[in-house]
Amino acid sequence: MFTTVESLVKEFQTESATTQQLLDTLTDESLNQTQADGYRPLGYIAWHLVHSDRGMLYGTGLKFEAPPAGNEPPKQAATIAEAYRTTMQNIINAVNTQLTDEKLQDVVMMFGRPWTISTALYGYLKHEIHHRGQLTILMRQAGLPVIGAYGPAKEQWAAIGMPAPVM
Repeated sequence: MFTTVESLVKEFQTESATTQQLLDTLTDESLNQTQADGYRPLGYIAWHLVHSDRGMLYGTGLKFEAPPAGNEPPKQAATIAEAYRTTMQNIINAVNTQLTDEKLQDVVMMFGRPWTISTALYGYLKHEIHHRGQLTILMRQAGLPVIGAYGPAKEQWAAIGMPAPVM
């Protein structure tokens, strides 16, 4: 978990930069891509990242501006990408101004259990990473390029001078 606000902010910046690269790649047409009938489309998952877990973050006591969770996903990919950029900056500003290293260890109730604020914010990042994985699968199905978050994506191996791993 996080023991300092500085380490938390650095991790938020790193993870949100990766998510932002993916969101900036989306096209308006790709927003309708689904895994199969009855599943949430790519645009819904992308929009969920914009307001994702306001409840979890607000449960920590953080106050920041973000689109309401009940809003329908926009039909324009650029609108989603820009809303994510703004929301993440608002979250980072809130963390920097509303939390201290000591406050990260305060206990709040989350999902009916006591969590430290640090644990809740770590959980928030894991939640984003989970949905980012869903996003990359749907992006591939939509024919969009993806990036590797923790190592090269298949398309990126050549750029680092190596062949892509063979199956």
